[in-house]
Amino acid sequence: MSRDARWQALLELLVDRGRLDVEEAATELGVSAATIRRDFDQLAEQQMLVRTRGGAVVHGVSYELPLRYKSARQASEKQRIAKAVADAIAPGEAVGLTGGTTTTEVARALAVRPELASGSPALTIVTNALNIANELAVRPQFKIVVTGGVARPQSYELTGPLAGGVLSQITMDVAVLGVGAFDVVHGATAHDEDEAAINRLLCESATRVVVAADATKLGRRAFARICETERVDTLVTDTAVSEEMAARFRDAGVSVVTA
Repeated sequence: MSRDARWQALLELLVDRGRLDVEEAATELGVSAATIRRDFDQLAEQQMLVRTRGGAVVHGVSYELPLRYKSARQASEKQRIAKAVADAIAPGEAVGLTGGTTTTEVARALAVRPELASGSPALTIVTNALNIANELAVRPQFKIVVTGGVARPQSYELTGPLAGGVLSQITMDVAVLGVGAFDVVHGATAHDEDEAAINRLLCESATRVVVAADATKLGRRAFARICETERVDTLVTDTAVSEEMAARFRDAGVSVVTA
């Protein structure tokens, strides 16, 4: 197992359990305790966990994995969701994309759609995610608008009043939200309040709002609210969603698409 794969596995175990002992982690990953101690020390230096005597705990109350360690989670589901979202976007539309692994896959799906291979522009993409802007900037048929702001290293997103200044001056046809969680009662939520504030502005600037979220994020809530459930027009998720959960969203007025 490579170091990156091992770190990803360690961080995911921490998210699930909140605390890990060295020996427990070593057994789970099939490596030596010395390797786990070294991993814990290096991850602590990057402030991605807190070292304890004999183990580690998650870093902070509203803990989230940095984007580079989340990309492999639910990967096939996210790609199917992304294709379904991309297929529903019409040529010439102005599309807002938040940061996150699922919205990154949406950007990639848009980039390879044959109907969007040309145009002036084929799409206007508005994003506060540096990685999405970087991937799409090489597509001359796309007009890329990047908000200002301060970069969050966890998600590559720009947040703060500079980002809000741009979003208050534009309108979009659709905003595609990557979320930390989506619940009928609590709405769409994110782990970080600054990220949620910018995503909220994207919603307010768009005619319709699409939440792109795999089934593991449904029926849950994160720290900061992005928008109420009634502001969401469509939820695109994967086939693992229960019929009961899908029905609850439909009853709340949200169209549910499974991919």
